Amino acid sequence: MNRKTLVLPLTAALLTPLLAACGGGDKSRAIVVGTTDQFVATEDAPAPLDPAFAYDTGAWNVLRQTVQTLMHVPRGSGQPVPEAAESCGFSDKQSESFRCKLREGLTFADGTAITAEDVKFSIDRVIAIKSDNGTAALLSNIDTVETQGDREIVFHLKTPDATFPYKLSTPVAGIVSKATYDGKRLREGFDVDGSGPYTMKTERDGDTVTKFVFTRNPKYKGDITPRNDKVELRPFADSSRMDTALEKADIDMMARTMSQAQIKALTEKPKDGIDLTEVPGLEIRYLAFNTKAPSVGDKAVRQAMASVVDRGALVSEVYGPTAQPLYSLIPSSVTGHSTSFIDTYGEPDKAKAAKILRDADVKTPVKITLHYTTDHYGAETAKEFEALRGQLNATGLFDTQIQGTEWSRFRPAQKRGDYAVYGLGWFPDYPDPDNYVAPFLDSDNFLNTPYVNQSVRDRLIPQSRRQADRTAAAPVFEQIQKIVAKDVPVLPLWQGKQYVAARDDVTGVEWALNTSSDLLLWELGRGTA
Repeated sequence: MNRKTLVLPLTAALLTPLLAACGGGDKSRAIVVGTTDQFVATEDAPAPLDPAFAYDTGAWNVLRQTVQTLMHVPRGSGQPVPEAAESCGFSDKQSESFRCKLREGLTFADGTAITAEDVKFSIDRVIAIKSDNGTAALLSNIDTVETQGDREIVFHLKTPDATFPYKLSTPVAGIVSKATYDGKRLREGFDVDGSGPYTMKTERDGDTVTKFVFTRNPKYKGDITPRNDKVELRPFADSSRMDTALEKADIDMMARTMSQAQIKALTEKPKDGIDLTEVPGLEIRYLAFNTKAPSVGDKAVRQAMASVVDRGALVSEVYGPTAQPLYSLIPSSVTGHSTSFIDTYGEPDKAKAAKILRDADVKTPVKITLHYTTDHYGAETAKEFEALRGQLNATGLFDTQIQGTEWSRFRPAQKRGDYAVYGLGWFPDYPDPDNYVAPFLDSDNFLNTPYVNQSVRDRLIPQSRRQADRTAAAPVFEQIQKIVAKDVPVLPLWQGKQYVAARDDVTGVEWALNTSSDLLLWELGRGTA
């Protein structure tokens, strides 16, 4: 899920000295965090927490606490810095050779020493397994991994890639042990062993996790300083139940996923003992297409949809001030953003859409079904798809149905190509324009899409990665966005803001959710100013 440095609001920066002065907190009492993410092991996804498979925000929020990476993105975003490593950097001007040196005395939680061979094993394992979840694509540019002694690792890349440090900071590059992970098979179930700041235990109901318990790892050595000894992560079926638990003080914080109604209520009528905090966010939502499906295989159908979807009305009706219309894959706050879709299609126009379909000899109304997940992105998703259905059907050009499915079945079906049109969200692995393009358009991509544009895949994406100065890559990303607007393999809809609600004795809340929607549970503490 590359990067533009974001700066937190001044108010958050001013709070830092105050939070540092907070005292009297009980570090031993667990801080309880609620989430609407669901964790289910299924026949299609039996290894949801294996770093070689996991590629959704919920799973990564578990892995970041438990599995250590060579680098990590520090508080408030910015350039990645060493984490399990004591130093990392490119050793050539072409950005094709990346060298890291491990911290001395690094061990797994069970006390077993970590060596460069463990790092090589972990990376090679992801590439060898190459799961259909798209995870391995983040490491696909690695040619070979070389070890030099017990502590040094050199990554030789196939092509220059200035974004590689960010990729090493994601859980896909997590360091795992040969003793508990097979080099050629996924590890099924929910057990995770690593060297991160916490160890983890779970409570389960059959194949579903009902609670994660993270306990501070006394053997941890790295760049992170936990501000608590224990955190619990509790999944809730929906945001309303999570909200009730916060109000009753059964949990201390909720972040993923708060509804627009909850955010509005806490903004207009604050509740005693609960604080609402807005944090920078880079989430996007979009429709994606199986371009081999008969109903949308003709580019004209996708272009017609792009001509009539009214993003402004959609956001206003469903999400209010918590979102804004999005006219390209790259959000407005990330370098390289353009407004390629509105530049190409203008404001919603039924006549333009009708002409596109007529010129392509497409019979109307076009019958389509929009698929969405009922339990992964929040309570408003169903309302969003009802609004989209209404907009499309109001033109008379489409006969649209909608179908909701729980995430544990939705994602495998989407990857298989069962859906012609489907809605997904994207929380960046790292906030750089590359990570809003490559996961959808590069080889072995997250969508498992049949759409291929060779110019984008073979020329423009590699060209963009040669630029160490990411602003210099902006013209290349503008070219890519124009191609996406013309071919419409995906249809961007909106980008969102992020909010966290917490009990007022919890500190570090403004740092506990970064721009990629990663929960950094080690930032949380207790105390009063």
